Amino acid sequence: MKLIFGSILLWVFGHTCSALYPSSSDVVDLTPANFDRLVLQGDSVWIVEFYAPWCGHCKNLVPEYQKVATALKGVAKVGAVNADEHKSLAGQYGVQGFPTLKLFNGKTPTDYSGQRTADAMAEAVLTEVKKKVKAALGGKGGKSGGNGSGGSGGSDDVIELTDSNFDKLVLNSDDVWLVEFFAPWCGHCKNLAPHWAKAASELKGKVKLGALDATVHQSKAQEYGVQGYPTIKFFPGGKKDRDSVQEYDGGRTSSDIVTWALDKYAENVPAPEVHELLSQDVLTEACEGKALCIISVLPHILDCNAKCRNGYISVLRDMAEKYKAKLWGYMWTEALAQEKLEQTLGIGGFGYPAMGVVNLKKKKFALLRGSFSREGINEFLRDISYGRGQTAPLPGNGEISVQTAEPWDGKDGQLPEEEDIDLSDVVLDDVKEEL
Repeated sequence: MKLIFGSILLWVFGHTCSALYPSSSDVVDLTPANFDRLVLQGDSVWIVEFYAPWCGHCKNLVPEYQKVATALKGVAKVGAVNADEHKSLAGQYGVQGFPTLKLFNGKTPTDYSGQRTADAMAEAVLTEVKKKVKAALGGKGGKSGGNGSGGSGGSDDVIELTDSNFDKLVLNSDDVWLVEFFAPWCGHCKNLAPHWAKAASELKGKVKLGALDATVHQSKAQEYGVQGYPTIKFFPGGKKDRDSVQEYDGGRTSSDIVTWALDKYAENVPAPEVHELLSQDVLTEACEGKALCIISVLPHILDCNAKCRNGYISVLRDMAEKYKAKLWGYMWTEALAQEKLEQTLGIGGFGYPAMGVVNLKKKKFALLRGSFSREGINEFLRDISYGRGQTAPLPGNGEISVQTAEPWDGKDGQLPEEEDIDLSDVVLDDVKEEL
């Protein structure tokens, strides 16, 4: 009887003492059964402590932690996980010591490494709340895990991917993607974070960079055979499926990532069209949002027949293909068809064909001084791409004015027909004048 009574007391004592925070506390008891629903899927910012009941430092934290939980009531949530009892949940977030504190402002946490006082913890939580509010108002900041790389640093240009949005954003889009599969506790992921964020900003508009927490969204990680962290995979543009994916085998610095991605992007992106410059609308369509506009003025069709002109246009198309990753705009016009444009760029005085490269945003331009050939244009555009070459400000208000013109019919030029003159009438008139 004594043995049974003692066992009951031991069970009751052990059960009641396994949790550091009583049910009446403002600290929410988190378990694998409610963690996703309350923390990951909820709208609140959380600070979560992973503790062990036997840990002396955890016990010392209790009064301060309960104090911050009460102070933040209605503003943010304060939770605690008994990592001794819920080892799988602790392991999912890389908990290796006690107490471990993490801030959740979205699905990916950041480590809290500040002082373990109520004031310090409250200040860290309020910083995350401000980020959340600013993001909701349309400003920058966003979720602490928005960068997707272990939660260190942040970038609005890194897109957070999940099991539910992956197919829609990546597979079912025409965009080119680099996707990082990471684990929040992974040291290499944290080291990659600032480089991934910087590369995302530099590649904006060309290659999208995403990040998926493989410890939370295990379905997609398994689908793509992710076995270590970080794992980076490339998804080409256009229609794609699971077989389209390629392994990223580049370096881990931002410059390495950008160079590798641009090379792949160049393989996937179509070359821009070479437009005939017939109106202001054509200029806008070809150059809006582009870093540079390449404008060529070709000889008049009477000075250069259809075969000659098509040869020049072929060279321009070759250059558009070669530099397609740059996303430049390409146009051509016939000599004297756009006189105002020629005057603005100072083209014509040294003959045709001629070429000008215009930066509409900075209102600057540069002229091709070498030969209008594949070699000459390639050297010119290569120097421009490296920021070399002489530039000048666009004159006047810095605008390019384009007149409406008739399109080329693709044929050789024809001299205008001369009107037939009746010479007998001319002779008769001369005789009358003499009389």
